[in-house]
Amino acid sequence: MAGETTLTIVGNLTADPEIRTIGSGATVANFTVASTPRVWNRQTNQYEDGQALFMRCSAWRDMADHIAQSLKKGTRVIVMGRLQQRSYQAQDGVNRTIVELQVDEIGPSLRYAVAAVARQSKSNGVRQGQSYSGGSTYGNPQQSGWQQDAPQPPATDPFNQQQQSQEPDPWASRQPAPPSDGFDADPEF
Repeated sequence: MAGETTLTIVGNLTADPEIRTIGSGATVANFTVASTPRVWNRQTNQYEDGQALFMRCSAWRDMADHIAQSLKKGTRVIVMGRLQQRSYQAQDGVNRTIVELQVDEIGPSLRYAVAAVARQSKSNGVRQGQSYSGGSTYGNPQQSGWQQDAPQPPATDPFNQQQQSQEPDPWASRQPAPPSDGFDADPEF
């Protein structure tokens, strides 16, 4: 939506994500990310921790399930989302307002760790075996970004060899390289 405030935050999870199911059946994951800036102090010649920011975050549906399965307390994450403010009345009758990050994208930070990615199958129209290659379809509007995975060889192939494509490879023929000075000594017109 236009006009929403977006934010990207890098920090560590302060606890394991809390996952719950609401009345409509949707799942939500709530967690807090602590982001502490480090500042170089010229007098001591050391880095010092600045004031920590604790950002409450929420993610919904499939993303909530993926977060609960993938992230744990202490995991360094990169979170992108939209700031949202909401008000509610607490049990003691006091009106309260909170600001939280509605998560659009999240992933582990690979600065100090490694991660293995496993694609989850979707049930909302995307078939298993498809992937999104992204990018523009400029020049070929009939082609979308969704591509099928590479075809598998038939089960009767005893050597499990890939079948050759009938289309010629446009990069297979080698073109002569231009002269190194940029000018052709014997131009062909």
